[in-house]
Amino acid sequence: MRARGALALASRETAQGASGAGAAVDSQAIVKDFTRVGGTVAAAGVEADVIVVGAGPGGAATAYHLAQSGRTVALLEKARFPREKVCGDGLTPRAVTSLVAMGVDTREEAGWIRNRGLRIYGGGVKLELPWPELASYPDYGLVRPRLDLDHVLVRRAQGAGALLYEDTAVTGPVLDERTGRVLGVTTKDGRTFHAPLTVACDGVSGRLGLAMGLARRDDRPMGVAVRRYFTSPRTHDDHLESWLELTDSDGRLLPGYGWVFGLGDGTSNVGLGLLNTTAAFANTDYRKLMCAWTATMPREWQFAEQHATGPVRGGALPMGFNRTPHYTRGLLLVGDAGGAVNPFNGEGIAYAMESGQLAAEVVAQALARPEGDGRERVLASYPKRLQDTYGGYYTLGRLFVNLIGHPQVMQAATRHGLKRPTLMRFTLKLLANLTDPHHGDAMDRVINALSRLAPAA
Repeated sequence: MRARGALALASRETAQGASGAGAAVDSQAIVKDFTRVGGTVAAAGVEADVIVVGAGPGGAATAYHLAQSGRTVALLEKARFPREKVCGDGLTPRAVTSLVAMGVDTREEAGWIRNRGLRIYGGGVKLELPWPELASYPDYGLVRPRLDLDHVLVRRAQGAGALLYEDTAVTGPVLDERTGRVLGVTTKDGRTFHAPLTVACDGVSGRLGLAMGLARRDDRPMGVAVRRYFTSPRTHDDHLESWLELTDSDGRLLPGYGWVFGLGDGTSNVGLGLLNTTAAFANTDYRKLMCAWTATMPREWQFAEQHATGPVRGGALPMGFNRTPHYTRGLLLVGDAGGAVNPFNGEGIAYAMESGQLAAEVVAQALARPEGDGRERVLASYPKRLQDTYGGYYTLGRLFVNLIGHPQVMQAATRHGLKRPTLMRFTLKLLANLTDPHHGDAMDRVINALSRLAPAA
């Protein structure tokens, strides 16, 4: 009876969006996959070792590394791939390292656009800085639209054995009535997924974390970013480009920057991001600001309405661990769900993928122990490992964003700092978090020492 029920459910799940490493997966394959390491498919719902909610870069990385460790993973995504996300589409060398860890082919022949460094405009200066040469990270960055990037990553997770459930919007956690522990999740279409552990990769909304009482911290910075695609001759560019002088209607410098990232397909991603460390944050019309900024650029770049391929889209950037703790009662927070965006530069993809890999390592070790205190000790180490890895650096980031919230500080930094290449090379390493932890140069040693000395975020 159980076998027939499992097969019936597997057939139904195949029709409703469960898929493995190919275009189609039959019911026998799904049942085999769930039973491979002791998981089951039950008539009342789907059981797995781990549920991962959200199939963005953080969710895909989490699912990939868990599946690689031999665990059954149900990866739930509310949309259907390929799907669009608001992003600058630029990847620093730090993010490239996480792609390589997932076995992603980052050659140009595989559809990636490489860049050699960062070009900065500000204070009347144009400066090109190459990515640093390090043992820990490659000396190149990448560009790829999220419409395609996320699909590439989720296919890697599927190839490792994770089961993807598309069109599966999670509505809330299933809780143990006695302990309040997360036992699984429910979905909008009435399904229930069960697992000993759930990883929330559900982005800035953090719905699962909120359901567990984990509210956003107001003592952490928050950013807003908007972007738009334009057909443009700037589409081929070997640098990521940053513009530091964004001003409000009164001409005062704002804490943030604009970007131009060529996508190599005839279009450019043009956008800007601002921090909430200024009074102008809540009163800024971001679309109007972007139009005013792009209007100052050379006409031949074509960053004008008639060359736009779609509307201006925007989103929030949760920074500096603005939702904690990152583990509680069977739920782990990864990436934007835990506010893991870098306060220095607004980068989120690298930290989503890194925290996903770290969460997967902790979960794999925890599930190797019996339920009880021993397993919980392992799971409780996840927030500590995040703090050890990023805590001091994110504290420095909070100090930085508070400083540049003052227009006079931002003005001095752009007008005087950009004229000093050595200082700017140091600043690039600091803001992009690109240092060697061991045997690095003097700049690396200073940045690493500051991160160690700063109290953890």
